Amino acid sequence: MGRISFPVLCLGILGFGILYVPMAVMVAFSFNAGKLVSVWAGFSAKWYASLLTNEQLLNAFGLSLFIAFWAATLAIFFGLLIAVAFVRFGNFRGRLILSGLSSAPLVMPEVVTGLSLLLLFIGMEATFGWPAGRGIDTIIIAHATFGMCFAAVVIQARLRDFDKSIEEAAYDLGARQPFVFLSITLPVIVPAVVAAWLLAFTLSFDDLVIASFVSGPGSSTLPIVVFSKVRLGVTPEINALASIMIALVAVSVTVAAFVMRRRIARGG
Repeated sequence: MGRISFPVLCLGILGFGILYVPMAVMVAFSFNAGKLVSVWAGFSAKWYASLLTNEQLLNAFGLSLFIAFWAATLAIFFGLLIAVAFVRFGNFRGRLILSGLSSAPLVMPEVVTGLSLLLLFIGMEATFGWPAGRGIDTIIIAHATFGMCFAAVVIQARLRDFDKSIEEAAYDLGARQPFVFLSITLPVIVPAVVAAWLLAFTLSFDDLVIASFVSGPGSSTLPIVVFSKVRLGVTPEINALASIMIALVAVSVTVAAFVMRRRIARGG
C-alpha cells in the first residue's frame, strides 16, 4: 500500500482541524462556569442542568424530532414510489417531467423553495380553508416535499443494482405483486430505505431556511430557536445543547461503524 505524502497529510489535518477544533472549543466552553463564552471562569456543569429546565429549548427539540420523524416517513413513501417508477417502468409518458420535478429541489436555493411553499400554503388557505395558518403540518409537508427527492436518489441507486432474477424466480413459482415487492424486493433494499430515511430525517431536523418561511407562532423548530438566540449572542446553554448533539452523533456513528464492521467480519 502506498504511503500518504507529507503535504497531503498536512492539508488533511488542516482541513479537519478547521472543522473540528472549533467544535472542541465549543464543547470545552460548555463547561465554563461564567456566562461569557470567550472568557474561562472555571469548570462547571451547571449549564447542562440549566438546559434541562429551559422549556423553550426542550420544546423546540421535541418539536423538531416530531417533525423530522413524520417528514422523513412521508419522504420515504413518495421517494420509494418515484424510484420504482424510474427504474421499473422504463420510458413511460411523463418521465422527463417527473424527472425534472424530482430533481429541481436538489439544486434549487432553499429561499426559493421556502417562498414558493409559503405562497402555496397561503393560496390553499384562501381557496380551501386549509391549512389555517402556518404550523407543524405545513413544516412537515414542506420538509417531506424536498426530502423525498433525496430519498428517491438513494433508493433509485440501490434498485438499479438489484438482481431481478430473484423476482423472476418468484414469478416462476406463482408469486404475484404486491407480494413479490413486499416479501422479496423490499427486504433486499431495506438498507437503502433506512439510509434514505436517515438522510431525510437529518435534512428536516437541520433545516432553518424553509422552516422559517412555513412556520408560525408556536411552531418554532430547534434551528429557528437557536438562530434567534445566537443573533442576540451565544449563551453557554447553546454550547451545552450543541455539545449534547455532537455526542449523540458521535455515539451513533461509532455504533453504526461497529455494527458494519461485525457484519463484514461475519461475511468474511
